[in-house]
Amino acid sequence: PIKPTVRVEPQSSVYTRDSVTLTCELPTYTDGWAVRWKKDERPTPTVKVQPADHVLMGERVTLTCEIESGDYWNYEWYKNNNLLSDAKRKEYEISNVGQYHAGVYTCKGTQSTGRIYSHTSAAVTLTVSVKVTPTITSGYEGAVLTGNTVNLYCTLPQSAGWTFYWSKHTQSPEKKTITNIYTISSVRVSDGESNKAMVNIKPDKQVFKGEPVTLRCDIQAGGDTEWTYSWYKDDSLYPNRRTQEFTISSVTESNAGKYTCRGERTNDLQKSEISDAVTLTVSDVAQAVLSVSPQSWLTEGDSVTLSCEVTGSSTGWTFSWYRAVPYRQGLKQIRDAHGNVMYGVELLSDSRREAGGSYTLSPAALNHTGVYVCRAERGEPTYQTQYSSPQPLWITGTSPPASLIISPRRSQHFSGHSLSLSCEGQSESIGWRVRRYTHSGEVSDCSSVTGSTCSISSLYTSHTGVYWCQSESGGGSDPLNITVHSGDVILDSPVHPVTEGDSLTLRCLYRSTKPSNLTADFYRDGSLLQTQTTGEMIIRTVSKSDAGLYHCKHPEKGESPKSWLSVRAAGSGSTGVTVGVAVGLSLTVFLIITLGLVYYCRKRTGDSAAQPSDVIYTQVVTKRKPKGNNEAVTRPDDVTYSQIMKDLNRHER
Repeated sequence: PIKPTVRVEPQSSVYTRDSVTLTCELPTYTDGWAVRWKKDERPTPTVKVQPADHVLMGERVTLTCEIESGDYWNYEWYKNNNLLSDAKRKEYEISNVGQYHAGVYTCKGTQSTGRIYSHTSAAVTLTVSVKVTPTITSGYEGAVLTGNTVNLYCTLPQSAGWTFYWSKHTQSPEKKTITNIYTISSVRVSDGESNKAMVNIKPDKQVFKGEPVTLRCDIQAGGDTEWTYSWYKDDSLYPNRRTQEFTISSVTESNAGKYTCRGERTNDLQKSEISDAVTLTVSDVAQAVLSVSPQSWLTEGDSVTLSCEVTGSSTGWTFSWYRAVPYRQGLKQIRDAHGNVMYGVELLSDSRREAGGSYTLSPAALNHTGVYVCRAERGEPTYQTQYSSPQPLWITGTSPPASLIISPRRSQHFSGHSLSLSCEGQSESIGWRVRRYTHSGEVSDCSSVTGSTCSISSLYTSHTGVYWCQSESGGGSDPLNITVHSGDVILDSPVHPVTEGDSLTLRCLYRSTKPSNLTADFYRDGSLLQTQTTGEMIIRTVSKSDAGLYHCKHPEKGESPKSWLSVRAAGSGSTGVTVGVAVGLSLTVFLIITLGLVYYCRKRTGDSAAQPSDVIYTQVVTKRKPKGNNEAVTRPDDVTYSQIMKDLNRHER
């Protein structure tokens, strides 16, 4: 087909009343053509508003500019005749409408060339109101006879787009209607409401000393009637309480008791039924409790969840999680019962205050090794619990960036002797230091630190704990257990697991300037293995059956603490070690191997009485299960070990 073109003379802009010539041109003009002229009218857009042009504050509002003819329009929006620079699409959405959004809105469209454009739409007025209280009315005036049908009407100043929910105090759950009418097809006596009062307590009926508490008296069928109120505590009139609600800003044990209330209508002085009694219980200061699932130690890549709860209460709490770190300026101090600073707390960067009560690390990494605490809060103004007791997490890796080397290379040491710990093989991070978590609950960097080396010239039993390497960027080593013993006899046993097939020598050491072998008896799991000979016991070819709890004993000098000996399969790869945790052993995808805990307390003449009792922490070996039927490390069957920890009453300041 032949397509004509229109030529305009003049081609420049013209003014009203000017003369313009329009010529219809064909590619090959011949006689016989009839030319018809048509003028396209500019379209007029229409503005549509959803859900309605009268909305409440906080609602989502969408304005749509509808143009019936043509495609590829560019849109312009105007409010009170002012161009909205941020509204250039067909739909203009206001996600959280406020009163400042109220006004007169119009729109128009233009084509990409700018020469074709629509008319401006008719104006639409958007009205924004504050939230209102609906009014409920009945189709009957006065009492309704049983068996009749009655309609209830829920009335709002604006009704478009609303869904209505109907409830009464004795009804659960709510009933939903699309219209504002709720029909009771056959009225029963139970559909009516009594005028019985009801006591509500926030945040909970179980509260703690110092917490703010609000008590409110609601009349079940009170309607809009004005009431005055009477409050009773333990069946005695509560003086000077005539309002519907009152707040105790800082509750004490004297506020505990049974509370009731009743209302009196001001127009006819009729009294409501007295409410049922609600008991307010006031407990001591709230304490958060932190627990770990499935265990406190795990292998890199596992998943672990920290759970925080408040002892004796579960209503309305939100929770936050922190890492316990050596105290520095600006951190919250946590002190023990004697006022000594134990550690500082640092809010985890991804910790959010939420009601879930759990914080999950998945997958766990080496830099998650450390000590954690939590706390809870609720109410307005906010009431906060005490920080929880610390909960350690020990993560072992297949190829940690650093290794903690100790000298002498054993897990047991005499008090008063020296010890050196160093971080070696650091491949990535900088700023390495030796960090420890002692059995007294203190988190600190090791004293006498020179670079990545820690030297302790004189050990105390308070040095007993878990030690690991920590870098400024979060890198870490596998943690190791160090036990300082105040007695005269210790067992020289390896810090790390022994490989199956290797040779092993256990020695019984006696306290002296230079510890020497002590002729002694050796025991495994409480059974005598070897009587007094040379002071050492040699296992020439270690097997899985050699795993167990070892100690040595001299009839006069005394006996050593007990240490767990771990045996791993030959060629099973690297193994991590963690220590000092309360845990139940299980064999799943990862084979959790060695756990031992022994408590030994012995007062020695000349040793400081202020030093804590000796504790041997658990040595734990984690091993990914190799291919095949052989376990990587042997362990006793069905054994659960626990950490022995000195009970400390920590106070925050």
